[in-house]
Amino acid sequence: MAILGNIIKQAIGLSNSLPRSPKNSARIQQRTLRRLLSRAEYTAFGEQYNFSKILNEKDFVKAFQGAVPTHDYNKIFRRWWYRSLNGEPFICWPGKVKYFALSSGTSEASSKQIPVTKDMIRAIRRASMKQILAQSHYNLPKEHFERGILMLGGSTHLNFNGTYFEGDLSGITASNLPFWFQHFYKPGRRISRERDWTAKLDEIVQNAKSWDLSTICGVPAWVTILFERIIAHYNVQTIHDIWPNLNIYVHGGVSLSPYKKGFEKLTSRPLIFMETYLASEGFIAYDDNPNREGMRLVLDNGIFFEFVPFTETNFSSDGNLKDNPETLSIGEVAEGVEYALLLSTCSGAWRYLIGDTIKFTSLANQEIIITGRTKHFLSLCGEHLSQDNMNRAVELVARDLNIEIKEFTVIGIPYGSLFAHKWYIGTDEVADKNVLKEKLDEHLKTLNDDYRVERIAALKDVLVEVLPSSVFYDWMEQKGKMGAQNKFPRVMKNKHLAEWEEFLRSKHLTNT
Repeated sequence: MAILGNIIKQAIGLSNSLPRSPKNSARIQQRTLRRLLSRAEYTAFGEQYNFSKILNEKDFVKAFQGAVPTHDYNKIFRRWWYRSLNGEPFICWPGKVKYFALSSGTSEASSKQIPVTKDMIRAIRRASMKQILAQSHYNLPKEHFERGILMLGGSTHLNFNGTYFEGDLSGITASNLPFWFQHFYKPGRRISRERDWTAKLDEIVQNAKSWDLSTICGVPAWVTILFERIIAHYNVQTIHDIWPNLNIYVHGGVSLSPYKKGFEKLTSRPLIFMETYLASEGFIAYDDNPNREGMRLVLDNGIFFEFVPFTETNFSSDGNLKDNPETLSIGEVAEGVEYALLLSTCSGAWRYLIGDTIKFTSLANQEIIITGRTKHFLSLCGEHLSQDNMNRAVELVARDLNIEIKEFTVIGIPYGSLFAHKWYIGTDEVADKNVLKEKLDEHLKTLNDDYRVERIAALKDVLVEVLPSSVFYDWMEQKGKMGAQNKFPRVMKNKHLAEWEEFLRSKHLTNT
C-alpha cells in the first residue's frame, strides 16, 4: 500500500498549498442555515414553524430564532423525534431516518436516541477528511500514511428494530467507511463488532503486536487502560516497544489534561495530540494546527451554531436552559466568554442544546476549547467552578506531586450552615489527602477569582478522599457503562450522587 501512502501524502501537501479563500464566518453560517431551512422546508417541523416564510425574510437568521423555540433532548424527542423512530418520514428532515445513535454522555440515566441521517453521515465523513488533511501541518513522512489507524470505539454492532438501526455512533460511521479506508482500519470489522468490552480489549491485546500503527483514536481513560494492558501482556517498558511508529493520538469526549502524566509514563517519546469534537449530533470541531490551543469549528458542513452565554440569566442553578434565552450567532460572540452550544443540523436537530460549554480562543480562526458541561459545574454559593478549572487544577497537582491521577469527581455538600466541596481522587500511587487538599485549593484560587472570594466567605472547606482508580471503573461497570464511549462524570449531583455514595458505602470506602 506504499502507492496509496504516497497518494495521500501528495494530496495532503496539495491541499495545504492551495490558497485559502477569505474567511467570513457569519456569511458561511448564514449560507449553512439557509441550506438547512431549504432542505427541511416541507417536513412536518418546517411546516409547523413556517420555514417558507422565514426563508423570505431579509434577516432570516433573526426570523428563525424568533419563530423556532430552543430544545433540550427530552423536548425535541417527545414532540418530534419519536415519530421518526416509529418510521414516519419527513418529520424533522427529508426522508426516513435509518440510524439512531445511542448516547448517554455522563449525566443521563438512560440512553438518548439521536437521529443520524445520510446527510449527517456524509458531513461526518467530510469533516474527518478535513482533519486528516490537517496533518499537513505536522511534517510527517509518507510512511506515516501507509500504517494502521486503531479506532477504540464502542461496538460497531447495530441493532435493527424494524424500521431503523441503533447503536454507537462509531458503529454507524464504521458501517459507512469508504472502501479505501478498510486497509488502514483497526481492529477490523470482526473485533469492532464485539459487544463485550473486556473481550474486545483482550482481542486487541492479542493482536497488537501484529499491527503497525501510526494513529490511535479514543477516550483518554480507555486508551490508557489499553496501553497498560498491552505493556503488561508483552512485558515491555512502553507502548512504543510494540508500536514504534505510533505518532498521533486523536482524542475527544473529555479533557486530556488529567491524563497527560499517565501518557508520559506509557510512551517512550511524546505523541502528537490532536483533539476532535465529534458528538452523536455531528462533527463540531477539530484540531488542525499544533501551534494553537483551540479546535477549528466546522462552519460549512451541515451545522448552524448558536451560542448562549452561560450565565444565571439563561440557565437555572441545575444547568437547565431557561425559556427565551439570549442567543448569539458566530458574528456576535467574543473571545474568553463561556457559551453553551445550540445546534441546528442536517440530522433534524433544531436549536438543540447539546449540553457542552465552550470558549473562543481565536475569533479570527474560529477556534474553541470545550470548558465543560452545562450540568457539570459547581456553584453552591457563587464560586462558578467549571469543569475546565477542575481539569486544570488536577493536572497541576499531579505535576506538583509527580503522581498520576487517573480519575476524579467532585460534589458540593452542606457544611454547617454553609458549604464545602468534596473531591474523590483516583490514583494508584501514594498520596496524602491533606497535601492534595492544600494543592487543589491553592491552584483553584489562582484559576478562578470567584472561587478565591467564596473560600473566604461561604465555601468553608475542601475535603479530599483518595481511592484506587479501579473503584471508578468498578462503578462504571456496575452502571453498565464500561467501554470507549463512556466517561466518568466530573461532578456528581442528584441521582448519580446518591448511587455513587451508596456504592462507596457498600465497598466500605467512605465514612459518609
